[in-house]
Amino acid sequence: MKVKMRHVGKYAAALLVAFTVLAPMGWLFLMSVSAASDLTRVPLEWLPRQWDFTRYGKLLSLEPGQPGVLFLHALGNSLLVATGATIICLLLAIPAAFSFSRYRGRDGWLFASLAIYMVPPVAFVLPLYFLLQQFDLLNTRPGLIIVYCSLILPFLTWMLKNQFDTLPQDIEQAARLDGLRVWQVLLRITLPLAKPVLGAAALFGWLLAWDEFFYALLFTSNIAAQTLPVTIAGFTAGRATDDGLIAAVGILASVPPLFIAIWLQKTLVSGLASGGSKG
Repeated sequence: MKVKMRHVGKYAAALLVAFTVLAPMGWLFLMSVSAASDLTRVPLEWLPRQWDFTRYGKLLSLEPGQPGVLFLHALGNSLLVATGATIICLLLAIPAAFSFSRYRGRDGWLFASLAIYMVPPVAFVLPLYFLLQQFDLLNTRPGLIIVYCSLILPFLTWMLKNQFDTLPQDIEQAARLDGLRVWQVLLRITLPLAKPVLGAAALFGWLLAWDEFFYALLFTSNIAAQTLPVTIAGFTAGRATDDGLIAAVGILASVPPLFIAIWLQKTLVSGLASGGSKG
C-alpha cells in the first residue's frame, strides 16, 4: 500500500509540474487564435468562438507592411547570433575546462571569471559600448556574438570543468604513456566520455544567448541586427496592441528551442544525470 501511494504521489507531482509548464503555453496559444472581441469579452471564455490562424500567416509572410518582415528577420538574427556564440564558446570552453580540471592550482582564474559573471550586466555597458564603437561593431551581429561570448563562456567552462572532474584519469594517463599528446588525449579520450554533458552545455549556452534582451536592446538600433526579444518588445510599444499577435509571436519564438531540446533530449538527460554524480 505504501509503495502504491508513493507511485501515486510521484505521478501527481509529475502532472503538477507538467500542468505548471504547459498551462501558460496553452493559454498563449488560445490567445493567438482568438479574435480581439473574444480576448476582451467579460466574463472571459476559455475557448474562442471562432478559431483564427491568420496571425500566424502574417508572421510567416514577407509581404511589405506585414509584421512577418520584422519577425522573420529578427528570428534569423537570433538563430545566427545564438548559434555562433555557442559554437565559439564551446571551442574555447572545452580546452579551458580541461586545463582547469587536469592542472591543479589554476582554479583562481576560473573563480575570478565566475565572479565577473555574477556582476550585473549594467556594470559592463559603457566599456562594451566603447569597445564595439571603436571597432565599428555596434548594431552588427558579430558585435552581439562577441558580447554574448562574454556571458556564455564562464558558465560553459565551469559546467564542463565539473564534468571533466568526474571522469576517470587512469585512461588518460595510459594514453599518455602510449605516446598521445595532450590535445590528442582530449579529442580521443576525454571528449567521447564527456559527450553527454557537451550537449547539455551547448543547449544551456544557446538558450542564454537566445533569451538575452538587455545587451541586444542597447547595442542594436534597427532590423539589421536586432534579435527576437527586442523585436517582440517592439510589437508591444504601440498604443493599439494586438495581444493575439504578440501571443502568436511568443508561440513561434518557442519553436526553435523546443526542437533543439527534443533533438538533444537524450544527451541533455544523461548529461545532467552524469554531471550531478561524482566518481
